[in-house]
Amino acid sequence: MTETVFNQQLTEEDNFNLFMLRIEAGEKIEADDWMPDDYRQTLIKLISMHGISEIMGALPEKEWVPKAPTIKRKLGIMAKVQDEMGHGQLLLRVTEDLMKPLGKSREHIMQDLFSGRLKFHNVFHMEAPTWGDAGLIGWLVDGAAIISQTNMLNASYGPYARALKRICAEEVFHAQHGEAIIMALTEGTEQQKDMVQDAVNRWWEALLMFFGPADASTTGTSKQDTTIKYRIRSKTNEELRQEFFSKYIPRVLSLGLTVPDETMRFDKDQGIWIYQQPDWNKFKEIIRNKGPKSQERLQLRIHSYEESEWVRRALSK
Repeated sequence: MTETVFNQQLTEEDNFNLFMLRIEAGEKIEADDWMPDDYRQTLIKLISMHGISEIMGALPEKEWVPKAPTIKRKLGIMAKVQDEMGHGQLLLRVTEDLMKPLGKSREHIMQDLFSGRLKFHNVFHMEAPTWGDAGLIGWLVDGAAIISQTNMLNASYGPYARALKRICAEEVFHAQHGEAIIMALTEGTEQQKDMVQDAVNRWWEALLMFFGPADASTTGTSKQDTTIKYRIRSKTNEELRQEFFSKYIPRVLSLGLTVPDETMRFDKDQGIWIYQQPDWNKFKEIIRNKGPKSQERLQLRIHSYEESEWVRRALSK
């Protein structure tokens, strides 16, 4: 077990250099270890957003628990919702440990969510009006999440890396659950296949936005560079998006579905997929809680938090 590396007799620069040597050597940073302020803040922002997104991401599928077409499907999507909530709670606990030295708690995380300071993932602001949407969330949205999260399995921050091992293992089952729904629908009636195509069309832009902009100039943020600098992740937003294309475009086409982008093609010379950029101004609006279902889902979360206040008070005594 690695001992805490911090020496009060060293300068801030010396401690930083020792910290960088550790992560460059592949060591894991633990909650009680010395870390630069921007490393801590980057982790708090990233992991709290991830945790809240797991919780908010369960809400579109929660809507389908009472409406699932069979008891088997009902049980499957109910289990998935339960897993996602569990992921959120696990990640919020990891975030709390990072916030303790700052005198903050989970209450601050929730208030940041309710005030709009803490964002949740753009895809979970979207509508899910059909059973095809419920399947697509598991198949493509969770598929995108697996690509993003496996990129951080070797994150320099140990508690996050360990949490991701469990989360990614369960997300694989979630993606298979979604794929099973999509397969059943595309092999069904023309109406059912059309339902899936409509869902692909509705979610495509949100899926492109899932990994974030290719560079900081789009949103004015350098979070991407910071996470790579500190070895929290290894690939850029665009590399992850290209990986998603390579894995899922062939699968979409093999089911007789189409991608709602006439420019979409693989350029063999460059070794990349060419595609129509989404509207990144729309992305910024969505994550400011101005998406199709943003306010409805936020109000549901606020109501749930207020209704369970008596439980938190009882546990704190």
